[in-house]
Amino acid sequence: MLAFGGALIVGNVLALVRPPATKEATELERAPLGRTLVMIGIGVVAALWGGATLIATA
Repeated sequence: MLAFGGALIVGNVLALVRPPATKEATELERAPLGRTLVMIGIGVVAALWGGATLIATA
């Protein structure tokens, strides 16, 4: 869960900060802000859950 949450956070933050340089006709210019923020929030919850599980079982 920790790695999954971290990947969600990093991937979506990078999508907001650095959109792709080239795009095809079917792609958006940048990631939708609302959906991206929701995915970052889910990533934070998953990362906290994974970290808490690691600490609780140690």
